[in-house]
Amino acid sequence: MAQKLTRVQKLLYGVGDTGFSLTSTILGAYFAIYMVDVVGLKPGTAAIAVFIGKSWDYINDPIFGYISDRTRSRWGRRRPYLLFGAVPYGLMFAMLWYRPALTSDVSLAIYYSIAYILYEAAATMIYMPYFALTPELTNDYDERTSLTTYRMFFSIFGSLLAFTVPLMIVGNFIPENAPKVFVMGLVFGAISAAPMFLVFLGTKEREEYSTQKQPNVLESLRIVRGNKPFLSGLVIYQLTWVSVNIVQAVLLFYVKYVAVREEVSDAIMATIFITAIFALPLWDYVSRRWDKRWAYVGGISFWALVQMVLITVTPASPLVYILMLCFFAGIGVAAAHVIPWAIIPDAIEYGELKTGERHEGVYYSLVILTNKIANSIAIPLVLVMLGRTGYIANSATQPESALWGIRIAMGPIPAVLLALGILFAIRYPLSRQNFSEITAELEARRAAELEEAV
Repeated sequence: MAQKLTRVQKLLYGVGDTGFSLTSTILGAYFAIYMVDVVGLKPGTAAIAVFIGKSWDYINDPIFGYISDRTRSRWGRRRPYLLFGAVPYGLMFAMLWYRPALTSDVSLAIYYSIAYILYEAAATMIYMPYFALTPELTNDYDERTSLTTYRMFFSIFGSLLAFTVPLMIVGNFIPENAPKVFVMGLVFGAISAAPMFLVFLGTKEREEYSTQKQPNVLESLRIVRGNKPFLSGLVIYQLTWVSVNIVQAVLLFYVKYVAVREEVSDAIMATIFITAIFALPLWDYVSRRWDKRWAYVGGISFWALVQMVLITVTPASPLVYILMLCFFAGIGVAAAHVIPWAIIPDAIEYGELKTGERHEGVYYSLVILTNKIANSIAIPLVLVMLGRTGYIANSATQPESALWGIRIAMGPIPAVLLALGILFAIRYPLSRQNFSEITAELEARRAAELEEAV
């Protein structure tokens, strides 16, 4: 039987994404400009630090997904990590924003590489089990979209805070404000850790999933490789979220140097994310009326078009025009937040039907791992491109070549990636009807197994 969730359950689960959204958005939006304009690293050196830090999770994520699937405790497989991992997660985030008394680029790059590795290890301990809870809380096609919509409300709300409040604390990203940046890191590290305790108290795992036999690592990877809906959903997710992360990384550069509207950057960010919050029910509704894949095609096509139009912005563009584009971008951002995440869990039932086993930890660890691999390449490449196009740190103006580098990273590059995501979505093999047939067959199988056990 399809499992329905109460509004309170959805809220208590969804609030957890506030913390993940705060840390990931702050890192995506400010870490590059922090290392270049505050710490003083060259863009290429900063790119190396980011690449090394993110590359650690090539090993970390699948190992932890494997461990999480096999954890047995009175609190379940996932929830213990939310309880005990929250504090290290907050502390390690804060250390990313500490400017040590080091002078050479090499020593600074080593410090931030190590800090990034420790942060990613602590983050993996809690966000991989958190994401793996989605298919365990409900097996209903539309309830998963609804649960994801609640989660994405808090995700976008966290992004809104991340794009506005840090600027209130820090002011400008200049070397003299390094102590303020560290205060910002401490504040948001604490705020990000707190929701994990609410998720721990407000969720309950399904016991039958914990009792299922778990395969070894090689068997798990073989099973994932044979799950075509998961592989398609994985590509859709990665193309979408690499686009999101590139936009986040470039957005402050774009506002500061292309639009030359740094003084109203909080209004620009607020327009995007407040619009996205109000657009979430739209995509929940569209997903219920259509298959998730067609909802994705509609929403992401709209967003890709908006990203292309952003290259037309200049310092002479009226603020109303810029805010209008932000409003339209927010509608597309909402689709990017809801639909790819709602597609992923449906493939787990497909895998269970084919193999008789569930592997949420392995599936979600691969989602996170491949996203980090993609971003460990994409974001450093954006930084390298800025350096190659002549970007000058802390300069009041940038050469025209650097401005076009920022424009291209903000518009055409994400738009092309989103277009590829649309092509994969059109060919996504799991429709609403297919999923309903799969869940009905699984329920019948479980009922028969229970009868045999009795």
